[in-house]
Amino acid sequence: MNRDKLLIVDDQPDIRKLLRIVLGGHYDLLEAEDAASAWEILRRERPRGIILDIMMPGGMDGYQLCIEIRRDPELAKTYVALMSARGQDSDRQRGREAGADDYFVKPYGPLELLQTIKSRLA
Repeated sequence: MNRDKLLIVDDQPDIRKLLRIVLGGHYDLLEAEDAASAWEILRRERPRGIILDIMMPGGMDGYQLCIEIRRDPELAKTYVALMSARGQDSDRQRGREAGADDYFVKPYGPLELLQTIKSRLA
């Protein structure tokens, strides 16, 4: 049975490790530390979903990558969950405007994240 692929994009190894623990039993996981490498993986691997940190090093943040995903006809239907320590209404609004499906504020409940992703990809 083929499992859906998910891409985890976060520059913090501890966050990626936590997500591997929570999601690894349910999905085939791919990882990236920044938006540029995430874009390459997205184009090559075509995961069903991406869990995307907003604040990352490099020239592109999570909002910008989400916008690029939505602009690309081959990737536009990819599930996108943004993650951020910033949880103001304006941050969430910016996530919606970028095209994110969900927005999780750190620290978030890993099991809530898993259940949300499972229902979105069902």
